[in-house]
Amino acid sequence: MDVRQVGRLLLGLAFLPLLSEAAGKCERLIVTGSPDAPPYLWRDPADPAHLIGASADLLRQAAEELGIKVDVLYAGKRSQAQDEVRTGRMDMLLDAPLTLAGLASLDYIHPPLVRNDYLVWTRKDSTLSYETPADLHGHVGALSEKARLTEPFDAFAQHQLTLKPQPSLTQALQKLLLGQVEYVLAGRYAGMATAQTLGIADDLRAHPQPIDQPGLFLAISHDSACNEPWLRGQLAKKMTELPASGLAEAALQRNLERWKTQLQQPLSAPKQ
Repeated sequence: MDVRQVGRLLLGLAFLPLLSEAAGKCERLIVTGSPDAPPYLWRDPADPAHLIGASADLLRQAAEELGIKVDVLYAGKRSQAQDEVRTGRMDMLLDAPLTLAGLASLDYIHPPLVRNDYLVWTRKDSTLSYETPADLHGHVGALSEKARLTEPFDAFAQHQLTLKPQPSLTQALQKLLLGQVEYVLAGRYAGMATAQTLGIADDLRAHPQPIDQPGLFLAISHDSACNEPWLRGQLAKKMTELPASGLAEAALQRNLERWKTQLQQPLSAPKQ
């Protein structure tokens, strides 16, 4: 065997890992998430077996650029969806909160797909002055039971704040309007859409400084056949590019209007 043949052999061996990696590339992702987190993710009234929302749109676009098909399916309540992915029956969570417990069964893609700014909402005639979370100490507030805060802020809230969980954001804002609580913690977009739908947007004030900014991460099950370095690396690249592209904001605004339209037609929405 001459030097050129040896060189070609070595070159071929060098490309074997790349060829193997390409051959095993994931072609289809089965994805799920919370069915009650609009405008990021919620159950499709027209097709209850699927989830729709800004997070679904952004992942689908990123995956399409990578040549991967995505099915975003309804798997039950948030806890049921998380179990489906932890056990590997589904590949990925679209809106996973970053938790120590989650790291035991999931690989998180950094940075997060989106960040959900939680704001302090008060009545416009309120004398409550808010600049830092400590300013809320001694005041009674409310939030939806479906709210997902970061672990550090949740621990702070439990020890330092007086918060009354409500079955829904609608009920929390109604209590605020009636003066039964002094403030509500709610996501920027969810609070905006709910207040507008209730016709009380002009009576409320959303303080611009976020009190918490939980990230909604893509998280792949350790047991997923698609959990491979190539996919994680490509998705991380896409997540890094999204904030500068303007696509995330456009998807949020589009789905905010979509959700508001559905809120005005409650009879067409599936029960959750």
